Amino acid sequence: MSGAKVYTIASDKSFVDELAKGILNQVGTAPEALAQVRVLLPTRRACRALRDAFLRVSNGAPMLLPQMLPLGDVDEEDLALEHANLSTAGIEEALALPPAISATKRIVLLARLVMAKDADTTPDQAVRLAGELAQLVDQVHTEGLDLSRLADLVVRDDLSKHWQKTVDFLEILGTLWPALLEQMGHIDPAQRRDALLRARAQTWQLNPPQTPIIAAGSTGTIPATAELLQVVANLPLGALVLPGLDQHTDDDVWANLDATHPQYGMAQLLHKIGLERAQVLPWNKAPDQAQDQAQAQDPIHPRTALLHMALAPAEATHLWQSTEPVSPQALQGVVRLDAPTPREEATAIALILRRTLQEPFKTAALITPDRSLARRVAVELGRWGVEVDDSAGTPLDQTPPGAFFNLLADMAAGGFQPVDLLACLKHPLASGEAVGLDATGLRSAVRALEIALLRGPRPGAGLKGLEDLHRVFLHDERAGQRFARHGLAQKDIRTVIQLLRETVEPFAQALQTPHTDAAHLLRLHTDCAVKLAQGPERSLWATEAGEALSSFVAEAFEALAALDPLPGDLYPALIQALMAGRAVRPRYARHPRVFIWGPLEARLQHADHVVLGGLNEGSWPPETDASPWMSRPMMRQFGLPLPERRIGLSAHDFVQAFSASKIYLTRSERSGGSPQVPSRWLVRLKTLLANDEALREPLDENWLAWADDLTRSGDAAEPIKPPKPKPPVTARPMRLSVTQVETWIRDPYAIYARKILRLEPLDDIEADPGAADRGIVVHKALERFIKAHMEALPEDDDMAEAELMEIGKQVFDEYIANPGVRAFWWPRFKRIAAWFIGFERQRRAAGFVPVLIEQNGQIDIDGLTGPFTLTCQADRIDRDAAGGLSLIDYKTGQPPTTPQVASGLTPQLPLEAVIAQGGGFQDLKGNADISGLLYVRLSGGRVAGEQKPIKLDGNQATQDAYERLVQMVHKYGDAETPYLSHPRPMFQSRFGDFNHLARVKEWSAGGEDGGDA
Repeated sequence: MSGAKVYTIASDKSFVDELAKGILNQVGTAPEALAQVRVLLPTRRACRALRDAFLRVSNGAPMLLPQMLPLGDVDEEDLALEHANLSTAGIEEALALPPAISATKRIVLLARLVMAKDADTTPDQAVRLAGELAQLVDQVHTEGLDLSRLADLVVRDDLSKHWQKTVDFLEILGTLWPALLEQMGHIDPAQRRDALLRARAQTWQLNPPQTPIIAAGSTGTIPATAELLQVVANLPLGALVLPGLDQHTDDDVWANLDATHPQYGMAQLLHKIGLERAQVLPWNKAPDQAQDQAQAQDPIHPRTALLHMALAPAEATHLWQSTEPVSPQALQGVVRLDAPTPREEATAIALILRRTLQEPFKTAALITPDRSLARRVAVELGRWGVEVDDSAGTPLDQTPPGAFFNLLADMAAGGFQPVDLLACLKHPLASGEAVGLDATGLRSAVRALEIALLRGPRPGAGLKGLEDLHRVFLHDERAGQRFARHGLAQKDIRTVIQLLRETVEPFAQALQTPHTDAAHLLRLHTDCAVKLAQGPERSLWATEAGEALSSFVAEAFEALAALDPLPGDLYPALIQALMAGRAVRPRYARHPRVFIWGPLEARLQHADHVVLGGLNEGSWPPETDASPWMSRPMMRQFGLPLPERRIGLSAHDFVQAFSASKIYLTRSERSGGSPQVPSRWLVRLKTLLANDEALREPLDENWLAWADDLTRSGDAAEPIKPPKPKPPVTARPMRLSVTQVETWIRDPYAIYARKILRLEPLDDIEADPGAADRGIVVHKALERFIKAHMEALPEDDDMAEAELMEIGKQVFDEYIANPGVRAFWWPRFKRIAAWFIGFERQRRAAGFVPVLIEQNGQIDIDGLTGPFTLTCQADRIDRDAAGGLSLIDYKTGQPPTTPQVASGLTPQLPLEAVIAQGGGFQDLKGNADISGLLYVRLSGGRVAGEQKPIKLDGNQATQDAYERLVQMVHKYGDAETPYLSHPRPMFQSRFGDFNHLARVKEWSAGGEDGGDA
């Protein structure tokens, strides 16, 4: 019979509180006695939890606490001092161990081996593969196996051939990696940890400590840890305390546990120690307090019994039929919430946590492996000023310093392209201190650069592309006017370009070299980031995340020195791959009574109210992903545990977390539009209970409805109405162009926004070359060509076409700097030029002579409160042989049809005719008839150009347009006439610059329109 002293604390009790009580009961409160106790716990967080438990148990009385140490931390100096007189080989080897290689350096060295094995692998791909290989290395060392045995793996003939390729690839770990580590004088971290744990176990076994040693909370899933726990349990003053050992399950069930069962790990540990379940005592009872071991066991709590039955192996589920009805006490304080989506789940959880704060001294915690849900809940709690951190940490690349560091690399490598540039320079950490701008000044300057140069087609690569586009901008009068209306200054653009040239350009140029040292690039990258983020009261390294980034940079700099030179443009992906997986954990919880824990962080923690969130398959428990390196038969052959063991560990975490006095089980029914499958533990509970109605919300608690009320904006029964602004008459525009009149007819709200609110729509960033870009160059080229040949065309068509092409080339050079835009539009312009010469020759032969090209005109119309000015810029007006006027408008897009013009919805050409007949053009005198209205479509596509005449009587169309305009002027001269949004909704798709401001999608969804203006 084993003499091991093994105890357990039931899962329905707070583990750390019971452990603290037991230590005080056994040792007493004498400071010198308590300080001599050493308690080994699974994690540092568990050590802090036990410290807090001592404070609760003692009601805050001062005391000397025991030494609380994580199991995996073995102090080598203490090991050497304690056993200086022992000459054991294992101990000597442990004390002579080389230092562990850093995580980043290990990844880089493995990546170098990967690239040597496969030359086609890029550095970032190699880093990701190296990460997977590092996990396999740790798993092999953790299980006490030898990497050299990888060469002995045999792939069966009936398995896929790719496994043989994988085995060949694993030669990196079997031979190359150990040799490289030995050459560098390093050792794998897991191998070093296990060697120290085994040395600790050996020394304690040879020379037992004369002070109490208590190992608590671990299930011994790591073989080296299990060996140490076995030794501690057999020490004269040692004890092992297991978390939630099930001593009531049927023996046949216990003998056949599989790896997915929550008790599997402890069953294996007890077998290793050589102890039966019945020999394990409750922590709060000594053996002499009962007549036999059976009487020493605590009665099982109804909730624990329910949970053990629900999670029984599949082979034992037949016992459910013979179980007694579930005690009401088992479900007391347990509530299940099935939310429609993660958003509602997060809001309901936040409400639960927030209400706990209404109860004095009560604590609440969310336990979930779903990091997205954890972040959502943290944000929701922020609405009440409750600041709480996810104890699992935030990925470094998602923190402000990490994100800024990566954005800077993307901007420099991408040649200062608009999206990358704006993302970096608008980041909160970006500052213009290097050019005399504070953070606010830099934001203003970047805004000027964005509006002037980055809205619209993408500029050329590098700073030269920005500078070339800036020169074009300086010569664009209309663009300059729009820029000035935004209240921005030209000097701001020059300041930003200067900042980029002085701080980022050296790094950007280094990234363009074909072979560069990665460590050198990292130095340039870091210097650039520091300069770009510097300020009088700010620093890139100031926060916890900044310190983590500094540590990463230091490790990466040492590690990257081992890499061969690489193409500079691969550096950003490499540094981002290295940063992936690093987390920044808060040193202290922000709120003293509300916590967010991952299952690992929650082990042995205590809270009064606990929410177990994200209870869906694939989240909790996690998916059992197959190993990328070995098939299941290969894992068995090598000695590695199957992936299902993770489910058993996750199940044990679930059982332990289920012990709080108030438990909420939450999940979302859908995520990302896809239905979700409930966690297997919820399914088993529901099946065992026949239904889970007993777990539904109490009548006085309706968390999901409250969450819905909290997120719903306004009264859902009150439909939003279309806007009907009625500005004073004095603010209403009394000057519009003919194209703006068309907008006025179709969407008066757009005129209100542009002319009264003085809002200007901005082009998209990196917009595709649109019709406006093509229209500018086509109109300018044709204008110059026709003005040069008002009387007659060149006699030879080829000569005329060559001249038009030369003019087009000049216009492209002036207005389009982007080579991509030129490459797209130039072939189209060539087709337009060839067609236009034929069109012009034919028109001149028919007696038409151009009399006006690209000229501004205007007339005044009497309004209710004063004259209304109608303006235009006519593309072209010809005079026919009879003296009539033919108005022409070039369209690079789709021109209007005759019915649209007749309806009055597209009055551009008829209104130009009104100005012509009214003497509104300086070069056009006399009141001539309107002989024709013609649209000329110039697409440059399969049909390069075509004539689209408006088949209406020109004089009558002109008169009708004039009368409609007078009606509009008088109507909007009335202060009671509102500027409606899309009064004719069948045409709203053509005009939408201000739809978002008018909230068109919201009110139009209800079937209500703005009414006819």
